Parts: sequence; C-alpha cells; structure tokens
Amino acid sequence: MLQDTIAAISTALGEAAISVIRITGGGAFPLAEKVFRGSRSLHELQRRQAHLVTAVDASGDTLDQGLLLLFSAPASYTGEDVVEFHGHGGLLVTQKLLEAVLTAGARPAEPGEFTQRAFLNGKMDLTQAEAVMDLIHAQSTLALKAAHEQLGGAIGREATVLREELIPVLAHVEAYIDFPEEDISPDTGAALVAKMDHVLERTHRLLATSEQGRILRHGARTVICGEPNVGKSSLLNLLLGFERAIVSSIAGTTRDTIEEIIQVHGIPLRLVDTAGLRSSTDDIERIGIERTQRELERADLVLEVVDGSLPPAQAKRVTLPPGAEGRHLLILNKADQGLAPGWQEGISLSCRETTGVDALRDAIRAVVMRAGTMQADHPVAINARHKACFERIADRVMAARVALIDGAGPEYVALDLREALQALGEVTGGVDIEQILDVIFSSFCIGK
Repeated sequence: MLQDTIAAISTALGEAAISVIRITGGGAFPLAEKVFRGSRSLHELQRRQAHLVTAVDASGDTLDQGLLLLFSAPASYTGEDVVEFHGHGGLLVTQKLLEAVLTAGARPAEPGEFTQRAFLNGKMDLTQAEAVMDLIHAQSTLALKAAHEQLGGAIGREATVLREELIPVLAHVEAYIDFPEEDISPDTGAALVAKMDHVLERTHRLLATSEQGRILRHGARTVICGEPNVGKSSLLNLLLGFERAIVSSIAGTTRDTIEEIIQVHGIPLRLVDTAGLRSSTDDIERIGIERTQRELERADLVLEVVDGSLPPAQAKRVTLPPGAEGRHLLILNKADQGLAPGWQEGISLSCRETTGVDALRDAIRAVVMRAGTMQADHPVAINARHKACFERIADRVMAARVALIDGAGPEYVALDLREALQALGEVTGGVDIEQILDVIFSSFCIGK
C-alpha cells in the first residue's frame, strides 16, 4: 500500500472560503498533470511555491481555479512527493475535485495515512504522530502547549535518554555473560544499580504526568452537585456563558447528567450537571440521582452547591465518596440574598448577579494544581499508551535491579533489560509494532 498514490480532502466538509485536496506518493506529480493545468507544465513549476492553475475533470471540463503547491520528496510532510490544491470551499466542487483526482489514478486515503507515511518514512517518531491528533483536538491553552511540546519530540527525547542510559548497562552485563569466568565485582554492581536507579527515577517522573495527560486530552471531570433548587444548573450556565440547562424553581427539573467542556485558566473542565440529591419516588428522577452518585465517585473535581442564604444547620450537604475531600469546593450560592451567619468555609457566589465567578475560577485552578494532576510548567504529558509502556519499563528495570543485587545471574539481568528496551522502542515506534500502528492511526481524520 505504501507504493500507492493516495488522495483526500484535508479540510472539513462544508461551505468555507477554501478547501484543500492533498495527494502523496510516487505518482503524485504525473497524476496532478492530468487534473491541474497552468501556463507552464508541472515539471517546470517552482517547488514549495503557490501557482495559479485550473482543475479539470476527465472530459476536460473546468471544475475550479485555485493554487497548486508541489513538495518534492523527501522535503515534504510525508517524505514523498506531495501535491496540494487550494480551491474554493464548496461541498460539491470539493467532491468533484476529489473524484477527478481519484479517476486520474489515486486511491482514497485511509484515516491517518498521510501521518502514518510520515512516520514510516522517518519524518517523525510515533509520539510526534500521536501529537498531531492532540494538536487538532486540543481544547485548552495548556493542552495546545503540551501537544506542541510532544510534536517537537519532547517524549521522544526522554525515551532516547533512557535508551542511551540502559544500553551501556546491558552491554556491561552481556560482557559478563560472554566471559563467565569474570564475576561482577561489588563496585561494578553498585555502579550498574546506580544507573538503573537513575532510569527508574526518570521513568517515574514521566509516569507521574499520565494524569495530567488524561486531563489535558479529555478534561478534568468536574461534577456539580447539591440538593434541588440550590442553583446547580444556574452555575453550569454561568460558567458556560450560555443557557445550556433548564433553570426552574421546580425540584427535580434536572433528571439526567448534562456534560459540557470549558477551560479555566488553561485547564480543560468537563462540566457535569447532575440531578439534585434527595429522596424521590419518581423512577426517572431516582435513576438520575443514582447516576449522580456514580459521577461523584469518578470526579476529578466536585463543586458542591448549597444555598448560602440558609444557616449551615439548615443547608443539606452532600455525602462525598472516600478520598474526595482534597478535590472538593463548597460554593455558597444566592449571596445576593445575603450570606447567613455561621459559614466558616466556601466561596461566596451569586449566579443571579454573576458575582464571585472570578474567585471560583481561581479556586478551581488552585484545587486542580494542588491535587498534583496538573503542572503548568511541565512540557511532557504522556497518554495511556505511553503509560503502559513506561510501566513495563519500570517493572523490567526494577526486576533487573533485584536480580543483580540478589546475584541471580547476568542472564536474568540481561533478559529484563532487553524487555525494558523493547518497551522503550514501542514508545517511539522504533520496533516492529504493526498492531499498535493500526490502532493509533485508525483514530485519525481522513486527509491527515
């Protein structure tokens, strides 16, 4: 399939100012000559510059007029010859253009195939390829920053450092296998253990960013909870900036969870408005309350809303699941009616008069940062696949360390170190991992 010339629409379908048709492969230039015509032949056109051309179908009828860009291998995104046509962004004209390119000899690109070819042709490692989709899907400034760092090779560089530290250790151990009459001296063994400890330290630092990576990619699951009629849906609407949830004085209006994503100080939050917690005989409302309890157990952050105009003794509080105290904020709503005396904690807020919102945003940032799930100055945030690989690396290096200290024999130490290096290769794609590639690139959009 790598010998095929492929094509796809690389912009979103629909009406827009422009659309982009992208072609890559060894036959990209000859194919483009059949579809795009200008004042000069394509082989005369300057590479990496825009040229005005006319696009025609197989019958020679004009389809569109736009800009053509040519990129010669290997100086292109995919490392192959690449052609891009930037035309008018109508749905029909874009589809007709793609049909003309396919009729001329290209085949439709699979999801992520352009980036997959870039990886296979050595233009980027696997972590950088994954960062392309992180960049596209970024929903906050911190997520965008992390994606740029990963696209720049931050995780790949960390993996390279670990590899460069492990290979000499393995080489040293294998030397003792080749010369069994030589025993590993205590001083040498201590030096090897120290090197493995350094690898473990760096690996654990990377593993500590997995929660940050999850939040950056999917958002901190933030559950808004409380008794009925305390202003949960009003708070959701206030944070979103538009009327997403129905606000009513009738208890039980919100019967199911409602989810939306916002960002607060660069941190993506997946807001979940839940049904009011109370005893109910209504089957539908009861199901909603059960879902609220489940959401509380899964939450990264809990925003508990109470009626601050009532004394603390009259305000019904939510029973938090174990361990939720450090990721919990109490919000005293209805501050416009005056806060009742006796409240010793909580953030004063009025959803009606939109006061106290800035203080709430600051508190949210402080809680998430304090929980250790976010580090604004940390450039690396590994994903679930990276985490599984680095966990295997830590496990195998620790096993090698134990085997060396216990004197189990250099063969066992070497075996564990080889498995750690294998896992390192899987991080960047430096080993044969076709099944992993299929999973990763299948999640890409077509044309990227």
